[in-house]
Order: sequence, then structure tokens, then C-alpha cells
Amino acid sequence: MMWLFLKGVIIGVTIAAPVGPIGILCIKRTLEQGKWIGFASGLGAATADGIYGIIAGLGLTVIIHFLTGISMWLQLIGGVFLLYLGIQMLRAKPSHEAAKASRGKTPLKAYLSTLFLTITNPATILSFLAIFSSLGITTAEYSGVILAIGVFIGSAIWWLLLSRFIGKKLFQGIHYASGIILIAFAIAAFFTL
Repeated sequence: MMWLFLKGVIIGVTIAAPVGPIGILCIKRTLEQGKWIGFASGLGAATADGIYGIIAGLGLTVIIHFLTGISMWLQLIGGVFLLYLGIQMLRAKPSHEAAKASRGKTPLKAYLSTLFLTITNPATILSFLAIFSSLGITTAEYSGVILAIGVFIGSAIWWLLLSRFIGKKLFQGIHYASGIILIAFAIAAFFTL
């Protein structure tokens, strides 16, 4: 079972590590609002990864079919949210004054907003299914739970490391680049509907 848990940790890091809209959002929040907000944002993504990991790990085909059936709506909602975040980033001032203005953001709000954004991407579950099947991982009840816990831990480790080692020097460039990239992801989401 330990090997299965370690596989889950590796899968969690693998799913979390590519820099997509969630990674950009977590980096931006870390730079503007501090390491705890950045880590809380990452934990929201890790929780969504864990949820999708347990769905894929347990082979819950009914839920998988439901999520893929409403994937267009989830993608639309996620795209609108990404567009909103991207526009907000471009409108905000990329300075430490902007970070002071965002003090109302609590770790819970950061966690929930990132959880929402990540969970609206049903393609993640397809990634888990592809990875699980390519590794020959069975969907037995007990092993699926162990694997999903490993996925959550791996994803959380990635977000902890990312939020701890991002420095203020990257702040100016990432600020505007993040807004533009998030808008690009939103447009791509709309075109793939």
C-alpha cells in the first residue's frame, strides 16, 4: 500500500506542476498577498485534485459520466471566472500598494475560490483516468482511497513549495503576464465549447 500511496503523491505533483491558469493564479496571489494566501489557494487546487483523484481511483463511472455530460457548462463557468480574474489583474496596479489593498482576502476565500475554479475543469478527471490506466492502477475501493490521499498530499506539497519559494522580484512581470495568460485561457475555454 505504501507504493500505491507514493504513486499517488507522484501523480499529485505531476497534475499540479504544469503552469496553467491555477498555477498563475497561485503565483500571483503569493506575490501580492503573501505565502499563506498563495498556499491556501494551492490547497484549494489540491482538494479538487484529491476529489477528482478519488472519483477516478474508485472508478465512479456514474459521477464521471455526469461530469463529462455537463463539462460544457463547467467549462463555460470556469472560462467566465478566468476572464474575470484576468481582467481584474490587468486593471489592478502591480505594486505593493495593490497588495495592501487586497488585505480583505482571507485564506478561506483564497482556498474556496481556487477550489471552485479547479473543480470546474472536468478535463482534470480525464487526466487522472489516463494516468491511472497507463500505470495499471486498479479501482479497488481501498486502493482508490489510498491513491487519492497520495494525490492530495502530492499536490499540496507542490503548492507549498511553490508558495514558499516565489520571491517579490518576479512581481512586476508576472502581474501583467498573469492577467494576459488567464484571459487567453478563458478565450481558449470558450472556443473549445
